Amino acid sequence: MYQHLLFENTDGIATITLNRPQVYHALSPALINEITIAVKAAESDDAVRVLIITGEGDKAFCSGADLKETASSGQGADEILREYYNPMIQAIRTIPKPVICRLNGLAVGAGCSLALACDVVIAREDTYLSLLFVQIGLMPDAGATFFLPRLVGMARAFEIASTGRKVYAPEAASIGLISRSVPATELDAAIEQTAAYYRNAPTQAIGAMKLVMNESFHSDLAKMQQYELENQERLFKTYDAQEGIASFLQKKGPDFQGR
Repeated sequence: MYQHLLFENTDGIATITLNRPQVYHALSPALINEITIAVKAAESDDAVRVLIITGEGDKAFCSGADLKETASSGQGADEILREYYNPMIQAIRTIPKPVICRLNGLAVGAGCSLALACDVVIAREDTYLSLLFVQIGLMPDAGATFFLPRLVGMARAFEIASTGRKVYAPEAASIGLISRSVPATELDAAIEQTAAYYRNAPTQAIGAMKLVMNESFHSDLAKMQQYELENQERLFKTYDAQEGIASFLQKKGPDFQGR
């Protein structure tokens, strides 16, 4: 089904691996479309509790847009963003399940945007992120102008975007751009540990908090309280909430089922 990525679904953990190593996993329209399809497949599968996105090998997570394919497509930037990039980013932000970025190598341009769209980003300490758009006379897209100021603040966001400089993983973690920076030898263990936590967490509660938090920066307190009220009422009726409450009262560990 997939020509440009690998998709694996094992024991509740789905993994999307970008697989265009000859161009450092550059985002062609075909790859973007497959990412969107794979994210939606993970969303519709009730057995999936957590999604990981990464790149094949150890050189790159994603080198950004495939400019050769973009130039030869005959489409304008607005068409490409509307038809491909925007649906991909929306799919990642609206899947009611945690999405982990395994940042195994450089994340440049739209590849950086793709990483920032994920809920948790764990990176090798020797790699970097760069919003390189400015160096080809463009501005960040694929959601980066939304995510970046919210993660690091307006002043730092402008500096990172307007220079396109490399932000190595240790700095990225220290300023809140990503979740964690780890030695290369510890990346897989960190990913496995994080995925295992979410695999056994109350998935509906995690999904609800993700979707509600998506609204927090452009809502007021009253709206957020209403979102909390509506979602908490729904969650209270789930199996996992009843299991969690009963386990707390019985002083034992809960067995969450994601339902």
